[in-house]
Formats: sequence, C-alpha cells, structure tokens
Amino acid sequence: MFKKGLKDVVAVQTNIASVEGDLGELRYRGVLIDELIPLFSFEEIAYLIWHGVLPDEIKLRNLKIKLMNGRQLPPHVLAILDALPAEVPLMDAIRTSISAYAHAHFSKAPIEEQAIILTGAIPVIVAKHYRKQQGLPAVNPNPNLSHIANYLWMLNGELPKDLQVEALETYLKLTMEHGLNAATFSARVTISTESDLAAAITSAIGTMKGPLHGGAPSGVIELLEEIGNQENIIPTIEEKLHKGEKILGFGHRIYKTEDPRSLLLRDKCASMLGKDEWLDLAVVAEKEIIDLLAQHKPGRKLYTNVEYYAAAIMRSIEMPPELFTPTFSVSRIIGWTAHAIEQLQDNSIFRPESEFIGTKSKLIGS
Repeated sequence: MFKKGLKDVVAVQTNIASVEGDLGELRYRGVLIDELIPLFSFEEIAYLIWHGVLPDEIKLRNLKIKLMNGRQLPPHVLAILDALPAEVPLMDAIRTSISAYAHAHFSKAPIEEQAIILTGAIPVIVAKHYRKQQGLPAVNPNPNLSHIANYLWMLNGELPKDLQVEALETYLKLTMEHGLNAATFSARVTISTESDLAAAITSAIGTMKGPLHGGAPSGVIELLEEIGNQENIIPTIEEKLHKGEKILGFGHRIYKTEDPRSLLLRDKCASMLGKDEWLDLAVVAEKEIIDLLAQHKPGRKLYTNVEYYAAAIMRSIEMPPELFTPTFSVSRIIGWTAHAIEQLQDNSIFRPESEFIGTKSKLIGS
C-alpha cells in the first residue's frame, strides 16, 4: 500500500531508541530519558547510545580522550575549511568537511572509532567556520573542558558559565537520538550500500539542512521577544489566536501528550528561575499559553514541544539563530552514527518500490 513520505511504514527494527507518542515516552536503549538526563553527562549517554550500556570509569575516560583527539582536525580538512568563503552556510561547511574524512588513515579505523572522531570534529568545524563568518580569529580547543563546554569556548573565545554549559548540555542530551527521522533514515540508506561512515553522515547532514527537518526554533524566540514580559503574555497570545495564527513551539506530530524532552527542559529551566529573565519568561508563558490553547482549541491537546524550551535556552546563552541547526547536529550525530553501525550489523540494502502513475503511450509515428 502506497503511503506518501513512507509515513507510518516500518522500515527498520532497532535497539537504539523508542518513541512512544501516545504515552509521551522517549527511551534510549530501553531506558526512559527521565532517568538518564538528570544523572549522566553528554559523554556517558553518548556511550550508552553507541554501546547499549553505560561506561565504567575507565571506558568513560578513554571516550573523553578519543573525543579530544577528534578535536584535532586533519590538515587537509583544515585546509578545506580555510579555503571555504565565509559566505558558505554553516551546514554546508560541516557537510563539505565531514565528506573529506573518507581517506585511508580514517577508513582503516574501526567504525566505532570513526564515530567518535566525527563526533569530536563537528563542534570544531562549526566553531571555526562561524568565527570566520564573524571576522574573528579561530579559537583552539581547550583540553581541560568537556565536549559541550569546549564547544561554547571555541564559539565565543571565553570560558562559558556553568549555567550556560548545564542548560545547553541538557538540551543536547535530549536531542541525541529520536528514532527514524529523515536524517537518520538518510544515514541508514547510504550505509546500507556498504558505503563508508563519512558518506552516511554527509547524507544525514544534507538532510538535516532542510528547513522541514532541522528548522531552527527561531520562530519561538520571535514569539518570546514579541511577548517581552509576563504582563504581555495573555494579550499577545489572545490576539494571535483571534487572527488564526499558529503558536510556534506547541504541538508535535508524534507526541499526542506532552513531549518528554520538553518536560525535562522545563524542569531544567525551572531550576534556574531568577537567574535568567528569558528562562523565567518561558516557564511562566508556557502555562498561560497552554491554558489559552485549551480554551480556543478544545480537544487538540497542544503542549510544548522540544523547540519551545530549546529556543529559550538558546536565547539565554545568546546563541544566534544561524547556529541552531548546526548545534542540533552536534548532538544528533550520536544517533546518526549509532544507526549506521547498527545497520551494518544486519544489513540489507534499502530498495523500496515506486508506483508509476503516468500515462502509457507510444512514440509519435510508431
């Protein structure tokens, strides 16, 4: 049976993650994210997604060392980045740089090692090209900083505040993996041809670039900026609803109840109340907007999605909109690489059928 966009068609069986929209549950390797996110670091959860178990102290230390090694871009990749004009969009710079990793030395490494190298490299690529775009000198990686703290350090050239690292790391831990989304499917299709990991991730990045998939939550920031303060929440939203405008950051195609990622981000933002005015506004506005949506759209069950609080966090750490999708890719590469590895463990090339709907005819004069 034909289903446009393969919607609701099961194309993959996976042990990596499960998304239960009706229950509002997201699990990494069978474990609810509610249990993982508050207790474990970005690096620990990445290891879990790749290997199915949490690392012990030695394995975690080794992972951190390998991620740091990945921060040292190969000379030819650095040369490519240097040659790219500043006008090249960030996602294109990432795609071009990652595609250049398909060289002999890299390809000889086990695919699990390749995954770590690419994960360590993407934040460096983003930061280097972003600073070029801003007319700023590149910042060298700091070996004393964690994966996320080093990303902020390389972007801004100053040590990030603990609050900034904590907020961004929470968001990135929640976006590492989310089932068979379009970019993940692209990675699995490419690797199913027995192509290489760099090619699979290049496919995923090209897919993530599209605004229907990796679209930045800039619209939510515009909404919060339009509201401005807590007194303006109700009149601003009432006016939009009367005009029939969509309230960005609310509703999700998969989750029929509250997005579990949004709940955890809300908890994180709530724990920081009084420390950042944008997070304060987001927490208060969420409740008011949900109440108004329930009144104006009864039965729709419109709750905040992950983009709502992602926007609040990005705004609070002063991350510009052009960095949103690249930053999303900094975390989602964990899921992409895990799926590529899993695909090769029991591989079958993807070869769906197409249905011809044109008109059959003969050549004129035949």
